[in-house]
Amino acid sequence: MKILLFKPGAIGDLLQLSPVIRAIRAYVPGAKVSLMVGNAATAELFARDPLVEEVLVFDRKGEHCSWRAFRELRKRLRNRKFDLVVNYQRSNLKGWLLLSASMPCRVLVYHKARGRTVHAVENHLEAVAPLGIDPRAADHSLKLHLDAEDIRWAGELLEREKFDGRPVAALVPGVSHPLRRWSPERFAELARRLDSELGIASILVGGPPDRALADAILAEVAGARVVDLVGRASLRQTGAVLARCAVAVSGDTGPMHMATSVGTRVIALSGSTDPLRTGPVGKGHIVLQAGEVSCVPCRSLKCHHAPYMECMERITVDVVLEAVKQVLSDRRDTDSSPR
Repeated sequence: MKILLFKPGAIGDLLQLSPVIRAIRAYVPGAKVSLMVGNAATAELFARDPLVEEVLVFDRKGEHCSWRAFRELRKRLRNRKFDLVVNYQRSNLKGWLLLSASMPCRVLVYHKARGRTVHAVENHLEAVAPLGIDPRAADHSLKLHLDAEDIRWAGELLEREKFDGRPVAALVPGVSHPLRRWSPERFAELARRLDSELGIASILVGGPPDRALADAILAEVAGARVVDLVGRASLRQTGAVLARCAVAVSGDTGPMHMATSVGTRVIALSGSTDPLRTGPVGKGHIVLQAGEVSCVPCRSLKCHHAPYMECMERITVDVVLEAVKQVLSDRRDTDSSPR
């Protein structure tokens, strides 16, 4: 069976498809899974995945904004002769027009959970339940496949910065919306105290849109050991660096899910978001959320609460530092336990 998963989404959304791909390959003998994403950068996430037959790109705001390029891509889909299409972006009308090139074939459609709380990973698995997959029983862990070149690149970076062999924390300041953002001042204070109190160096992680945040943090780190990787690494290179970190401190954003997908423990600064829906997947992670704030969790993109953004303000550097200590202690206990 030739199966196409259509998801032109963000980093975290795409990584949350890795359990879907794994389940399809386990439940559908001989299945060949293709994935269609929204740009060449996110296609990189699955370029080394042995369970993915092919990664296609539908860049509707770039390469495929012209009708000529769109028709060429549609022709490519028609020639693939897919048996099944799973549409994870049903609100994209141009996407539906593109996918119609695969007809006639079976079509499954993802429906975001409404009126109930279910993690996005399980929600994604529900779309393929008609194939015989049990969304609850399936393995929910995320997986980013790295190659030797990615791993070598990360190792050389740490060696060049003289971090190799000592604990490193990844700090992820950027999030999709300002209301979900921990302040640069607090990230800077955390970096200083990680260095001075715990002897831990920090690596700033993010994409080009996070440049201003990174600069604001770097302006206040006061000599602490901090490497600036923001906008200077590919997604898989970033994943390889995250894999070498002892812990990642992050808001609700793509690199947080990247960290879990390479086995790094996360301290999630959840603020207003609902960790039961979008929190880190797996064991050993710590979610920090001001549960005593009356409007948490909140899906609004405007804060009407007084004091303003109290949900993020209550997550102090002291609280995060204690969480880092807990993660490091848990890792030591795990590493020293008999196997």
